[in-house]
Amino acid sequence: MLDTPETTAKLIEARQRHVPRGVLTAHPVVLDRAQGAEAWDVDGRRYLDFVGGIGVLNLGHNHPRVVQAVQAQLGRITHAAFQVAAYPPYVALAERLSRLVGGGADYKAAFFTSGAEAVENAVKIARAHTNRPAVIAFRGGFHGRTLLGTTLTGMSAPYRQNFGPFAPEVFHTPFPNPYRGVADADALAALDELFATEVAPDRVAAILIEPVQGDGGFLPASPDFLRALQQTAQSHGIVLILDEIQSGFGRTGRLFAFEHADIAPDLVTVAKSLAGGLPLSGVVGRAEIMDAPLPGGLGGTYGGNALACAAALGVLDAFEQDGLLQRAEALGARLRAGLERLQQRHPSIGDVRGLGFMLAIEIVADRSSRRPDADRAQRIIDAAREEGLLVIKCGVHRNVIRFLAPLVTTDAQLDEGLGQLERALARAAP
Repeated sequence: MLDTPETTAKLIEARQRHVPRGVLTAHPVVLDRAQGAEAWDVDGRRYLDFVGGIGVLNLGHNHPRVVQAVQAQLGRITHAAFQVAAYPPYVALAERLSRLVGGGADYKAAFFTSGAEAVENAVKIARAHTNRPAVIAFRGGFHGRTLLGTTLTGMSAPYRQNFGPFAPEVFHTPFPNPYRGVADADALAALDELFATEVAPDRVAAILIEPVQGDGGFLPASPDFLRALQQTAQSHGIVLILDEIQSGFGRTGRLFAFEHADIAPDLVTVAKSLAGGLPLSGVVGRAEIMDAPLPGGLGGTYGGNALACAAALGVLDAFEQDGLLQRAEALGARLRAGLERLQQRHPSIGDVRGLGFMLAIEIVADRSSRRPDADRAQRIIDAAREEGLLVIKCGVHRNVIRFLAPLVTTDAQLDEGLGQLERALARAAP
């Protein structure tokens, strides 16, 4: 067994020796403990964590309800493989999520381990239901790092590299982006052109979309666009898969982002904040679609692990009892106002956008050309860390800084973070 280094410098050196470079770590920080929106490294330095495990910690670090639920389950059963024998937390979670997504209609849920697994299984379910091969996804979308997940992801760097050949029968179409001149009508017209030139709609099993693109730059799809997309899918017998892996569980001010559009989804993929930090993902959808695969067609050794399901039940308890959705709306309004004030003072902020508490700023060289400035975005991120604020980037040009602070962040912590960001913007200026 290796001796455990005690300082950041020693741990970073050990990380470089023993972990491959392909596993990127955004910050040269080694965390020792965390609570809520705060984290401390092994040297004792405090940070505000506005990354939250890349959207995994909407409830913050070590939320009491999650900790208590896991501790209680740990004394009963940790794992059995649901394909071998059932256990209560899995069934209870499936019932609650089916009700929350389906609103009383006949929905079912199956659980897996990672977001990529959820996406891949949603595609399998859609193909089994329609007996069609093709899937349409959107440019700028992110759907995982497996072969199919990478194929579905609509950006090249850093995800595709030389990892091909990729999965067949996957097509990409533009996502609405008003800041970059792609209106809803343009995106819908491009989809019609795709049907006319590349894949006939009667060959398409599913259309896969993030209601708010995450890694693609925190781009919200408007309610009108989502409703039009659902109408198009229904008219052609296509399953509409809503990827809520990053936008779900209160991030946008609703439990799921699709609720802003008032649509009833066919299939929804969930992960990240579902289990408050434990690895758990799922597909929730209409029963007649979910039942399409034959017995044995779905599953996974760790899928729906008992501890993770118990944690997820604790997460849902928090949303039902602690007013977190209202808090997300209030935090989102406060953060947006603060970012817009910074935009007025710093011309490198070309756009402030997002939905609810899922917000980002796009960094540009100048506002007239709107030319992406990835280098400056990275300088801002590095300077923010030096100020004590952890944030990360996104966007197809990697020039967007995203904010995924926990929903338990206090007003004082949010204001502190905005002050740290402003100092970082000033330090990163030319």
